[in-house]
Amino acid sequence: MTVKFNNSYINETATIVGPYEGKGPLKKYFDYIYAELYFNEKTWEQAEMKIIDQAINIVKEKSNLTNVDLLIGGDLLNQLAPSNYAASKFYTPYAGIYAACATSTLGLIIASNFIENGMAKNIITFTSSHNNGAEKQYRYPVEYGGPKPKTTTFTSTGAAAALVSSNKSNIKIESGTIGRVVDSNVKNIFHMGAVMAKAAADTINKHLKDLKRSINYYDLVLTGDLGIYGKEILKDYLKEEYSIELENYNDTGTMIYDVENQEVYAGASGPACAPLVTYSYIFNLMKKKKLKRVLLVATGALMSPSLTNQKLTLPAIAHAVSLEVIK
Repeated sequence: MTVKFNNSYINETATIVGPYEGKGPLKKYFDYIYAELYFNEKTWEQAEMKIIDQAINIVKEKSNLTNVDLLIGGDLLNQLAPSNYAASKFYTPYAGIYAACATSTLGLIIASNFIENGMAKNIITFTSSHNNGAEKQYRYPVEYGGPKPKTTTFTSTGAAAALVSSNKSNIKIESGTIGRVVDSNVKNIFHMGAVMAKAAADTINKHLKDLKRSINYYDLVLTGDLGIYGKEILKDYLKEEYSIELENYNDTGTMIYDVENQEVYAGASGPACAPLVTYSYIFNLMKKKKLKRVLLVATGALMSPSLTNQKLTLPAIAHAVSLEVIK
């Protein structure tokens, strides 16, 4: 399903990262960098709560807003606990959403629908992830020191927030495509790129068909977060299945880290990955008009620890938003 928007804009953003991201190639574009993973809190979960709260407050400060109409956001942890605790501090209507690592674009689409229909004027969307918190829940605690294959993606640590508003800015949310759940029959929890690549391809193809566009309409197609192996799988699959050749393309999971020199396996993953790269580096390029049309396709592995322990396959989803510079 693809929806076009006429009156939805991103006014302000905030990006907060941990030490690995802060040592990566995009470090100068982030709003705040923590030097250690606890963020002066007692647990990984409380650390994640803190940076969600901080990201929302940074957006409010940048935009001089005291109140917003709605908060929309989510994370990776059970019952969206970090997001729920953070949202409780703002006394604002809150919609908790879950699409794994595709949560950021789903949030932008939902917010844009509220804006477009006149139901709200200012909405803050957010998402977060924490490497140690996610690893503890979905695989095993990092402290165990268990070996991992090279196809493993490294959950990004950070929080990203955006103010979606009817107030015009130079970056417009032009359209959004809600993806379908795709099962590629992959069971390997250490190869998220293979799990999600087919879902990304399905959404990209659907987006282009719905809007009757060619892939060349966009200056950049940006996925998040397939990593170095999933990135190549996507390119090959799009070409073979849909005759779509990705040329102006990159994956946020391969951009946020120096994959060759940092110990991050196949690159980044996590709900924070795509918006951290987009709201910082990509928006910088768009504001300079070096990029004018960007298709952001956030990808999510809908992974349940209980069901993976039952040896079931891993379904995936991808949601896309078209971001355009207003002349």
